[in-house]
Amino acid sequence: MLDIKFLRENPDVVKQNIKNKFQEGKLALVDEVIELDRQNREIKGELQSLQADRNKISKEIGKLMGQGKKEEAEEVKKKVAASGARIAELSAKEKEVEEEIKKRMMVIPQIIDPSVPIGKDDSENVEIEKFGEPVVPDFDIPYHTEIMERFNGIDMDAAGRVAGNGFYYLMGDIARLHSAVISYARDFMIDRGFTYCIPPFMIRSEVVTGVMSFAEMEAMMYKIEGEDLYLIGTSEHSMIGKFIDQIIQEDQLPQTLTSYSPCFRKEKGAHGIEERGVYRIHQFEKQEMIVVCKPEDSKYWYDQMWKNTVDLFRSLDVPVRTLECCSGDLADLKVKSCDVEAWSPRQKKYFEVGSCSNLGDAQARRLKIRINGKDGKYLAHTLNNTVVAPPRMLIAFLENNLQEDGSVKIPAALRPYMGGKEILVPVK
Repeated sequence: MLDIKFLRENPDVVKQNIKNKFQEGKLALVDEVIELDRQNREIKGELQSLQADRNKISKEIGKLMGQGKKEEAEEVKKKVAASGARIAELSAKEKEVEEEIKKRMMVIPQIIDPSVPIGKDDSENVEIEKFGEPVVPDFDIPYHTEIMERFNGIDMDAAGRVAGNGFYYLMGDIARLHSAVISYARDFMIDRGFTYCIPPFMIRSEVVTGVMSFAEMEAMMYKIEGEDLYLIGTSEHSMIGKFIDQIIQEDQLPQTLTSYSPCFRKEKGAHGIEERGVYRIHQFEKQEMIVVCKPEDSKYWYDQMWKNTVDLFRSLDVPVRTLECCSGDLADLKVKSCDVEAWSPRQKKYFEVGSCSNLGDAQARRLKIRINGKDGKYLAHTLNNTVVAPPRMLIAFLENNLQEDGSVKIPAALRPYMGGKEILVPVK
């Protein structure tokens, strides 16, 4: 959410930003907010004047009563009563106008970083850099569920009977591999100085609206019926929510946390939810990282965070690349974002396995996350990034480490988490 003062003083900048995100339908909101803001300031001005007059008159009543002039005091009381009715009317109007301003401000997108390429959707994202040599082996790479089935490692039919489409059972070595990746990612991030955390897996609505746009909320979140609680779509939500309405001392920054959680997503309108496989599903597990920092440090942390993901995938012999997300592919709260994509030898192309985002002060403004510095209080910047989400990581891992005989090589970094195994041998 933007600062109302910034919008008031820079309406053309805000409008151009909306155009850059190809959301022309929101242009009218800027003028609507400016008009509502004008009304609100007029209301506040009249309220302050009436309240000052009422205080002055109230003192006069006390003086008259002290002098025994009860009739004159009663006349003055009538003025106070009339003034009070107008104050009540204006207070109600003020609340109504401020709600209308907030409703519009919540859907006006954050100002994107000047370095973000302008484009309509993810087809116009820009490749930044490749890491590792993408290899296409001489033998055919089966679909990832077929690889898992050779190890008796997945049962989607049973999951369909139990929960429906978008769920799975992982079994045996494949289930162990899933847990090994999560444990390795946890220790990988701890070694990089991040504090490990297991957060709540449900959050209240005020946190949901603080960390994401309404469009994202509708497409992603599962609500607990009869409760003001939502299942998290990613632990970033509850991790950032940890700082709601908090004032952090400047010398306690940055806050760098890495968290494990299950994730639950409706994937409403998402292509591929009915397809076989575990690429897009309703429930998965993930290791995440978040940073809360001073505004001047957010660019540094953005670069450090995506590099962490690249380094982790490369340590598991998976080639990756980074893509700069264009303006039209950025969610409304994001200032800048890049995707990390892993190489798929089967598809002979890269596919998304994580996303790193700098949200500037957007979440901090909504959640009132402030920093107490030597020159006073100011809003923090927040960032988040996927360390690893095993369903997609498993696809990349199995395809890139599959051998011609059907076995799967275990990279050295992961062997301690797999009981020392160097290779997985299929059972069929």
